[in-house]
Amino acid sequence: MTASTPPRAAPERGPNFITEFFAGVATLGRGFSYWRRRPGTMALGLIPAGIVFAGLVVLIVVLVSNIDPLTIFLTGFAEEWDPGWRTLLRAGFGLALVVGLVVLYAFAFTALTLLVGDWFYARIWRIVEADLGEFTAHRPEPGFWRSTLDAARLVVRAIVTGLLLALLGLVPAVGTLLAVVLGVFLSGRLVALELTTRPLEARGMTRQERRAALRSHSPRVLGFGVGVHLCFFVPGGAILVMPAAVAGATLLAKHVLGEVERQEAGGA
Repeated sequence: MTASTPPRAAPERGPNFITEFFAGVATLGRGFSYWRRRPGTMALGLIPAGIVFAGLVVLIVVLVSNIDPLTIFLTGFAEEWDPGWRTLLRAGFGLALVVGLVVLYAFAFTALTLLVGDWFYARIWRIVEADLGEFTAHRPEPGFWRSTLDAARLVVRAIVTGLLLALLGLVPAVGTLLAVVLGVFLSGRLVALELTTRPLEARGMTRQERRAALRSHSPRVLGFGVGVHLCFFVPGGAILVMPAAVAGATLLAKHVLGEVERQEAGGA
């Protein structure tokens, strides 16, 4: 008799994308729970968010109120076109500019708010770390100029992304919809990368190491970032979400590194 061949083990499946995506959204919800647990510290985070939001609203109102002259200037090459085609081009170009402006707003708001409110959000980051266990930073907190450079880098990426999405918005029929959907996902991803910088950098991780760690949990990172980004479009949501986003980003960073699971196992 020949020995029977043992059954081959089924390949282990990775986490479901949809499940992990909504787990990322839920992480933002856990960040909001700190409004109930530490209302005083969270309320401090409203100050820089309100200041930056007010400044950006003024800038956006000025730009949108001048969108027609700007569109005419940028499409001057179409002056000799048929009036119908010229009007259609300028309408599409104006809509594309608005889409690009929305993307730039999300990036700029996140970068500038974290820069202006560094002291406030550092307090939120610390209370979340303390709440989930002892943690000793492996690297001193970045100074003002380092934070300014990081904010400038994000704004530059926002401008490039906004321009690319504006060009995509010029594609007839489906361009605007594609630009909006892609803009939400791209913005969400980059916003999540920016928000998790502090807790990951404090653990001595380089930029490349941070990106590699987050890439291994892309669906959850994306869900968290998209959740934050969509809150920006709720009236007053941009201001209210920032303290929760900082708290949630700290939770997300600890999950990505497996610290939450280790702490739960240690406490079991």
